This record gives sequence, C-alpha cells and structure tokens, in this order.
Amino acid sequence: MLDKIHYFILRALRNMRQWPFLCSASILTMAIALATVATFFLVVVNIDQLATRWTREVQVIAYLQKPPAVQNLATLTNKLKSFPEVESVNYVSQSTAMQRFKKHLGNDAGLLDGVNKKLLPASFELGLRPAFRNQLGIATVIEQLELTLDVDDLHYGQKWLKRFNDFAQMLKFVGVILGGFLLLGALFIVSNTIKLTLYARRDELEIMALVGATMRFIKIPFVLEGAIQGLIGGLLSLAFLALSFIFIISRSLNSFWLTPTDFDLLFLTVNQQIILVLAGVVLGVLGSLSSLRRFVRI
Repeated sequence: MLDKIHYFILRALRNMRQWPFLCSASILTMAIALATVATFFLVVVNIDQLATRWTREVQVIAYLQKPPAVQNLATLTNKLKSFPEVESVNYVSQSTAMQRFKKHLGNDAGLLDGVNKKLLPASFELGLRPAFRNQLGIATVIEQLELTLDVDDLHYGQKWLKRFNDFAQMLKFVGVILGGFLLLGALFIVSNTIKLTLYARRDELEIMALVGATMRFIKIPFVLEGAIQGLIGGLLSLAFLALSFIFIISRSLNSFWLTPTDFDLLFLTVNQQIILVLAGVVLGVLGSLSSLRRFVRI
C-alpha cells in the first residue's frame, strides 16, 4: 500500500516537472483567483463590522423650538424613556450645547466670547435599542417625537448608514461574480494542463491499460497532480492575502475618515485559512477530474 502511494506521488511530481510552465500557470491562476475572492470577503467582513459599530451609535436627536420648563423636564424624559424603541434619553440644555461647541472648536473657542449662551437650541438625544436601529424603528420614533415635543428639527444618520450598507451589499455581489469567473478560469487552466499531459502520455496510458493497469491506477497520479497544484495555489493565495491585508486593506480602511481610531480589522480565522487552502485542493482535483472524464473512462 505504501509502495503504491509512493509511486503515485512520484508520478504526479514527475508530470509536474515535465510541464513546468503550464504547471506554474495553473498554480498562479488558482492562487490569484482564491486570493481575489478571499480579499473581497475580508473587505466585506470588515465593512460589515464597521457598519455594525456605527449602528451602535445611531441616535435620534430632537432639537426643540424652546427649552422645556424645569418642572416638566423629568416628565418629558420619562415619557421618552417609555417608548419601546428607546434605550436611553439625554437632555442637552442650551448652555451644555454651547460648552460642547466650544470644546469642539478647541483653540478657536475664543471666537465665541461674548456670544449668547442660549444661541444654540436645547435637544433630546435618544439612543435606540438594537432591534430598532433601522429605518423602520427610526421612523416610528420620529413619529412619536413629533406628537410629544415641540420639535424644530430632527437629526439622524440612518439614511447615510443605509447607503453604506447598500454599498457593502454591492461589494458582496461584485465579489461573487468576479470570484466565480476567476475560479472558472482557474478550473479551465488546470483542466487543460492535465489534458496536455494526457495527450503527451497517450501511448504510455494505452500500454498500461493493455498490461492490466486499472483505470483507477492510471487516474490517481493525475488527480494527485491537480491536488498538489491546488495545495500550492492555496498556500500562495494565503500568502498573497496576508500581504494585501497588511499593505492594502488595512491601510485603506484605517485611512478611511469614518473609521474609529480603536477599530480593529479582522483577518481570516485559522479555520477560514484552512478552508481557503482546502478550496485550492478541491479546485485542483475538480480540474483534473474534468479532463480525465474525456480521456480516461472512469
């Protein structure tokens, strides 16, 4: 049994050595295809994580026409907290709003010296429960706010977040389409590489069949050849992906002006890395089998 395995492996490696250019083309094509698909996966995963992070900070801010009376403030706050969609309520007075504005200006805060402290409107900041951090939940809260408060203006970022989520969905779609074409191209090249090897060895294969070699005995070295090419391609794709993550993805997303400073980018987990390499092996085996079906009766 061990002798057969040793023979099959040596035969597969010999086939690869005889066709180094085509073998290298197959390996690189699989590596590029797998790395491209995995890169799109990483970008989408990190953008989804970023969108989830922003969703946690979704607030509805109701700017008031005039500040509520002090004796009514507690009643209004409790009423807003009673909304099923609302998780937290924070009242921002006019003076607090001015202090925030000065802090935001930093060294230029002196520009506000002498400005009326009641220039900015008072507001209620409403944090939403996770289940209602969506367009429908926000619309419901806004409808209730307009019936409860004398609202001058409402501010929320859900529309922009929805556009961003739509962008992430488009990336997923493009990744699936592009990845599918690349994987089909890799499958085609592997299949044709094995096919050329079979053409060159037609006489040898016929002699092997005449002297009693089974179809399985003839077929296994070529399947192993595809599997080895796929294994090398999978490992190369993982290396390509690591380099692109370090030098392209991480730099691009970290330089994105909306990315929080404490945002940690995600790379493939150990299981996902193993799946990526195994996907290369499966791709190589399928390419081998597709050509063997035409030239060797299975």
